[in-house]
Amino acid sequence: MRIDGATGRVAEAAFVASPNQGERPPGQTPELIVVHGISLPAGQFGGGHITELFTNRLNTVGDARFDYLAGVRVSAHVLIARDGELTQYVAFDRRAWHAGESVFDGRRDCNDFSIGIELEGTDAQPYRTIQYDRLEALIRALRETYPAIGADRVVGHCHIAPGRKSDPGPGFDWQRLARNLDIRCPITQRRALTL
Repeated sequence: MRIDGATGRVAEAAFVASPNQGERPPGQTPELIVVHGISLPAGQFGGGHITELFTNRLNTVGDARFDYLAGVRVSAHVLIARDGELTQYVAFDRRAWHAGESVFDGRRDCNDFSIGIELEGTDAQPYRTIQYDRLEALIRALRETYPAIGADRVVGHCHIAPGRKSDPGPGFDWQRLARNLDIRCPITQRRALTL
């Protein structure tokens, strides 16, 4: 996988611009990768609803499956679909709105210094092998492009927003990532992550 440093985009991904983004603080480069899980409607895959949500085009009117998302403005840098297809919404040098209220290693507002990667899935179902393969290739490319992303700087949404978020879920295979990427598994890091 290849990241174009000039554009902040991954070459293998389709690009669909999200308006839910902004500038990073001056001089700030990515230092953290946050892995998320998402499905829309909950537990269903495909259908384009995630892209609609990230581009503020999700119709929530009169649809009980989506009414809790009315007015929500979120995004991620990249989505890895169930079939392994990649869609990028925000350039990596920009701030995506993926983490919400969050803290990592004593630093609040993780959106300022992180990259958000969404896996299409749920806490209750296993992610697919192709998704892990793509995630690992993307993490390798990101760590090569952004050296501040160290071996202890790949975490789940659950680790930076404990009690508020549970994704990518208890079934996510952190040990596989630790083994294949030579990173420290966040389950064993025991960082103080209180909000």
